[in-house]
Amino acid sequence: MPTDLTRDLMDLIERGRDRQLRLAVTGLSRAGKTAFLTSLVDQLRHAGLEARLDLLTASREGRLLGAQRVSQQDLAVPRFPFDRARASLESTPPEWPQPTRGISELRLKIRYRPGRQQWLRPDTAELTLDLFDYPGEWLLDLPLLDHDFLSWSLAQWDAAGPARRAMLADWESAVRELRLDDEADEARLAEISERYAEGLRAAREAGFSDLQPGRFLLPGELSGAPVLQFFPLPGLEQASPDDLERLPETSVYRTLARRFSYYQQHIVKPFYREHFRRFDRQIVLVDVLGALNAGPERFEDLSKALHRLMQSFNYGQRSLFSRLFTPRIDRLAIAATKADHVTPEQHARLVGLLEALLAEPLKNLKYANIPVKAMSLAAIRATEAREVTHQGRKSPALKGVTLEGEPLLAFPGEVPSRLPDPAFWDRQGFDFTAFRPQPSTTGALPHIRMDLALDWLIGDKLA
Repeated sequence: MPTDLTRDLMDLIERGRDRQLRLAVTGLSRAGKTAFLTSLVDQLRHAGLEARLDLLTASREGRLLGAQRVSQQDLAVPRFPFDRARASLESTPPEWPQPTRGISELRLKIRYRPGRQQWLRPDTAELTLDLFDYPGEWLLDLPLLDHDFLSWSLAQWDAAGPARRAMLADWESAVRELRLDDEADEARLAEISERYAEGLRAAREAGFSDLQPGRFLLPGELSGAPVLQFFPLPGLEQASPDDLERLPETSVYRTLARRFSYYQQHIVKPFYREHFRRFDRQIVLVDVLGALNAGPERFEDLSKALHRLMQSFNYGQRSLFSRLFTPRIDRLAIAATKADHVTPEQHARLVGLLEALLAEPLKNLKYANIPVKAMSLAAIRATEAREVTHQGRKSPALKGVTLEGEPLLAFPGEVPSRLPDPAFWDRQGFDFTAFRPQPSTTGALPHIRMDLALDWLIGDKLA
């Protein structure tokens, strides 16, 4: 068995040879990260056999031989629960994999035949692909690194629209009773923090995305710890930073500011440093349809969250030095997930809407000469397209089975190809139903355009 030192040296050599990629599968809660990772592993494991990967060049040319799971680099991190996720999809009835509750990793060794045979070039080659999974709620914390407690408090109050404020009303009535210079009461702060967390959870259930701190939504082992007992304060618009710093150390303001700083330094920064600064390629998964379904305030909230989030990653051209010491993301895909919830002729509109939603980040990436591709996909297919006669006319429809087990023929509404205007929200009848995943009939999971995503993300390394 190789020692840790030997394993690290082998990894360094493979990165130097550009035979190792770390893929960031980025998405907010419910964007479909677990389904995407499960499908990605499944498609590559079935490559050359049952998987339908015609849009992946190496597969179409018959050069992709398959993939195997191997020991990951960081043995202290749990392995991505692929087998459990795959079993849930094969259960009776089939069920979607459970959402991610913690950090996990998976390493794949992909074997293929190079496309251009050359002297001294081996008949087969390997590419190591490292995958990383995490709760989407925790991803929301990365933009916190750009704030101090004062600026964060002001930003949170500015961001809260009418619908979200209504969900935080109970917390807001309590927090407005506090004075900045009051002596901090631990029990009172814990109670108000829990009200804030309850408001965030209600907002998430209602379809909002830009919710901080993310660990309030999924605390894990930090549940009940003082580090999760802080919240933004109102009435700081005219406050002087110097005056605030002169408040007593035990005051409400200084206590909350200290906890915010601790959260930044000991929770968010290690998460970012140990994981999010080491990626080579990225795919950003976006539940555009879910936001469209939830209404204008939620849709705008998703846009703001994604704009801030994409500023947290390190993009740039790769070189030997950067591969070894300062990894950068040199290729990016953005994908509208759950494309099987709309009929195929609307997929192009879905991509157009996604590009409009991320227009500003995409401009910045293209200016930096980072290749970007937008697409729509369904990592695990749940419906089949049908053409039916409705009111004397042939119309596209979707056939699937609801989560409750009822067969359903659905007529989804129109997807706009650009950012919706107020008139759209007044007239729109867009609505989609949650369906069960389709059972596998060939061995590999059914999908829409997972092969296109794979070709864009790793296809150049399989040439």
